[in-house]
Amino acid sequence: MATENDVDEADLRETVADALDVDPEALTDEAHFIDDLGVDSLVALELAVTLERTYRVKVAEAEMAQMRRFPDVRDLVRSKLSN
Repeated sequence: MATENDVDEADLRETVADALDVDPEALTDEAHFIDDLGVDSLVALELAVTLERTYRVKVAEAEMAQMRRFPDVRDLVRSKLSN
């Protein structure tokens, strides 16, 4: 199982960009998933499933709703892996 220290930010950004079907260059820390990248609820669900499979973490529905920008995802994954 991966640990918090194993999470490479560039790899995570690539994973998130792939799940959201956006260019990794567009996935800046400031880019809002819905407002800037056009992410809908189905794509957000795909992101949660991708994170669960890749990092072996469980993403609750309430946590999914809080993932609005890349730093939110990064912090969530790191938090889950540190527990």
